Amino acid sequence: MSYILNTPDDQKAMLTAIGVESIDELFAKIPHEVRLNRPLDIPAPMAEMDLQAHVTRLLAHNRSAADMVCFLGGGAYDHFIPSVVDVIASRSEYYTAYTPYQAEASQGTLQAIFEYQSLMCVLTGLDVANASLYDGGSATAEAMLMALGITKRQEVIVAESVHPEYRQVLATYATNLHCRLRTVPTPEGFVNPDDLRACLSDTTACIIVQSPNFFGHLEEMAAIGAAAHRVGALMVASFDPIGLGILRRPGDEGADIAVAEGQGLGVPLQFGGPYLGILACRDDPRFLRKIPGRLVGETVDRHGQRCWVLTLQPREQHIARANATSNICTNQGLLALRAAVFLTALGPQGLQETAELCTRKAHYAAEQLTQIPGVSLRFRTPFFKEFTLRVPGDPANLLAKLRSAGYHAGLPLGRWYPSLADCISVAVTEQRTKAQIDGLASALRDCLR
Repeated sequence: MSYILNTPDDQKAMLTAIGVESIDELFAKIPHEVRLNRPLDIPAPMAEMDLQAHVTRLLAHNRSAADMVCFLGGGAYDHFIPSVVDVIASRSEYYTAYTPYQAEASQGTLQAIFEYQSLMCVLTGLDVANASLYDGGSATAEAMLMALGITKRQEVIVAESVHPEYRQVLATYATNLHCRLRTVPTPEGFVNPDDLRACLSDTTACIIVQSPNFFGHLEEMAAIGAAAHRVGALMVASFDPIGLGILRRPGDEGADIAVAEGQGLGVPLQFGGPYLGILACRDDPRFLRKIPGRLVGETVDRHGQRCWVLTLQPREQHIARANATSNICTNQGLLALRAAVFLTALGPQGLQETAELCTRKAHYAAEQLTQIPGVSLRFRTPFFKEFTLRVPGDPANLLAKLRSAGYHAGLPLGRWYPSLADCISVAVTEQRTKAQIDGLASALRDCLR
């Protein structure tokens, strides 16, 4: 058996050691009304061959991005992953490694994290990057926590064009933080700096803005950052790592803290996770005292040889829980490694070419799709690799028809934005070919006849 079976005698010995009569006694503090007072409603045991056949039948119902031509986005993208990423990340030294509790004994793991942090600093134009968080949403929430702690203020302003699920995470955190979370409307698909300035005050801890935003459009980041700094607030910038191949870096736009979903950096779509949360910030003692996760630093050992150490480890498993900066600091080591290998394999030129391909193909797709009667761009501002289409009829029904034709054609935006109930978001990565884009346009034209 692949698990440890505790016999009745084993259970009795353990219960005696901790001084209770039964296992039920361990749960005495749980109210009876919330307990499950019946057997679990699960099928009867199966023979191994029957179980394998059953699981195979269940798996056959799954549909992945690889099954159809994928134009889905909204934070998770079908980017190309070089083979070297899988080869290196699948090595047993990395694949089986967990958080090193005697960190300096794990020099290979520390060096991999150090290289990842260094690449994130180059990528973002900021000075310090942590050893990764769970995903883009949790990274955004951690940045908000940092800003509240650094500024000692209680108001957070977030643009409506920030990923709606990130905003849901922010709202969940804010519920128990006694802080005020204000949303700036973005009816034209981007933040109007004048609207933003009207919301700022000396109680504002930070402004959270995303560029390219959830609709794929670029925000006026420099103007937003300047407005925040004029009232002593911080700017938290959410970015697309692939986009930085051609776009200005968050640090160059005045961001104090930069966050991102790192899935596009060599991490498969894999049913929504696990993903990679990126966080970087300015080199300021106030920021370093509040940054979540861990920081790996370079030094020399007693023989004068280059080595790596955990310079900062403010996670609750290393220090007193009350002093920890975050309770979600277990390093996403394997995914951070994949991002580091991905960026190293592409290099600056490869990242730039990838970003250029995304942009050119997205704009070509927008041109082809908007030639179809009844289909138009909802917003007229510059976009990177995603754009919003207004379509006739019910978007959900239209997308279902396109799935039948072999296309994951986009996301219906009415789920998050009632005013955009007639719109879909379309994402185009470097993997989409001209033939696939033309095929989507042809299929859409047929569905609307």
